[in-house]
Amino acid sequence: MTSEAIQRGSDWLNQAGLRPTRQRVALAALLVGDGNDRHVTAESLFAAAQSQGESVSLATVYNTLRAFCEAGLIQEVTVDGNRSYFDTNTHDHPHFFWEGEGHLTDAPSEELVIAKLPQAPEGAEIASVDVVIRLRKK
Repeated sequence: MTSEAIQRGSDWLNQAGLRPTRQRVALAALLVGDGNDRHVTAESLFAAAQSQGESVSLATVYNTLRAFCEAGLIQEVTVDGNRSYFDTNTHDHPHFFWEGEGHLTDAPSEELVIAKLPQAPEGAEIASVDVVIRLRKK
């Protein structure tokens, strides 16, 4: 991992007020170190950390991703009841889920039109709308 990636990861944590522990910085550098947004699963981030020689447990990766979500650094995108992805792009946008390959990509926001949402039940408000468009190869 480059020193630039580590610095970018540290800065990312600092902007959210998270303490930059060694493991958090390492995972942050993997997520945002190159300046690109990405979609990861806990397992794929764990594998990337292992390939970089980082000693981090899968449980730590899960806990760290939860902390990043709570701090507003990433958002969780659930594609089914068993699979969650974590997206470094926290702006509202739709996603494509590629069923055959099991990966998530951004879908063009400007092409999505939601004309009307149902009224929230009394005593509730709509917190967010997640759009996941499932794709399969022809």
